[in-house]
Order: sequence, then C-alpha cells, then structure tokens
Amino acid sequence: MGNIGAIWGMVGLSMILIRGLFSVLPPALALQDYSFTAIHWVGLVISLIFMGYSEGYKGFQLKFSPRVAARALYLRANPTPARVIFAPLFCMGFFHATRKRKIIAYAVTTMVVLLIVGVRQLPQPWRGIVDVGVLFGLGWGLISVWIYSAKAFFSKTEYTISPETPDV
Repeated sequence: MGNIGAIWGMVGLSMILIRGLFSVLPPALALQDYSFTAIHWVGLVISLIFMGYSEGYKGFQLKFSPRVAARALYLRANPTPARVIFAPLFCMGFFHATRKRKIIAYAVTTMVVLLIVGVRQLPQPWRGIVDVGVLFGLGWGLISVWIYSAKAFFSKTEYTISPETPDV
C-alpha cells in the first residue's frame, strides 16, 4: 500500500502541475499575434528571470520539490488509508504535517489562487508575458519534482530531507 501511495502522490502532483502548465499555455501562445515594443520585450525578460528564479529555483528546486520527495518516501514507509487516498495532498503538506508546514501550504495555495485571479484580469500581451514566466517557473518546478523524487527513491545514499511530519 505504501508504494501505491507514493506513486499516486507523485503522479497526482505531476498531474496538478501539468494542468497548471496547460492552463497558462493559450495566453502565452497568443503572444504570436502581437507586435512587441521594447517595453514588452523588457517585460518578457523580467517575467522569465523573476519566475525562473523565484518560482522555479527558490520555490520549487530549493524548497517544495525536496520536501515532496521526502513526504512521498515517508508515505511509502508509513501508509494509512487517508494518506494513500489523498497522497498528492499529503505530499504537498496539507495534512499530517507540522503546524508551520500546513500554514505555509495553505497560505501559498491561497496566494497562488489570488495571483491567478489577478493575472487573468491583465490585458494581452501582458497576461501572456506573465504566463510565459509562469510556464518557465512551473516547468522548472515539475522537472525538479521528478529529479528529487528519482534521487529519493533510486539513490544509493540515504535521502536526508525532512518530510516535516509531526512525528519526525
């Protein structure tokens, strides 16, 4: 049951991130219909740098992805029916996590939803410019989740990242 939960956690989380990628793809692709001015090009470069660094590198690669892999490993060794059924949410830290981890998980999710609502109000080409940066950061994040998961499950050395559960 633990292996099924760990696999479901990683597959389910990947599906959530892939859905996010596909939802920002149309506005990003719509940029082909616009003639960019210098300010648009500057905005695009800033969006790529900012989202790559803050979302892809700092958010996913340094924090979220290593912990997700650690929580999937924890789930494999400590399965319960609720953890297995809701494995993607467990891996993201929404339950059976330290108080701090749960607060961060819910706060970041709320912030992302509010940002999505706000960005959808932007006119093109600005929405597409922001969404190109989101594509970059989210794609980086998805790849980093897969890399850390591979390290956690297939490395010959012990994976030492804390799953941030109440009992660890």
